[in-house]
Amino acid sequence: MTKATKTKFVREYPINASAKLLYPYLSTPSGLSQWFCDDVTVDEDKVYNFYWDGVNHFAELTGFRSNRSIRFLFLNERKMHVADPSYVDFSIESSELTQEQFLKVTDYSDEEDQEELDEMWDNLMQNLRELVGG
Repeated sequence: MTKATKTKFVREYPINASAKLLYPYLSTPSGLSQWFCDDVTVDEDKVYNFYWDGVNHFAELTGFRSNRSIRFLFLNERKMHVADPSYVDFSIESSELTQEQFLKVTDYSDEEDQEELDEMWDNLMQNLRELVGG
């Protein structure tokens, strides 16, 4: 059995919005569905369903610090944990020096095409910046 290798994409995007304004867009189904995917729902077991292009992607919220960071760990289609799971991690960081705000994205997934990841996240960030005015 060959083990698929995953790609860890890490990028910081300058964003002109306070952590308080930004955080709901990263942590709530209504916020996420405005820029990150087509729709997001959460079931009674607290399993998130990220809906992209007609496909369900189930995830669990595995870590968060209010107004700072949040991580979603992806599950299989039966909502079960898998070995070496994909995840997406958002953390809001600011530069002490310049007072600039950054959104650090860590996307650990099966997508191997670096250019495609760059383009996808650039587009997503553009959507998010338009929403928050940053």
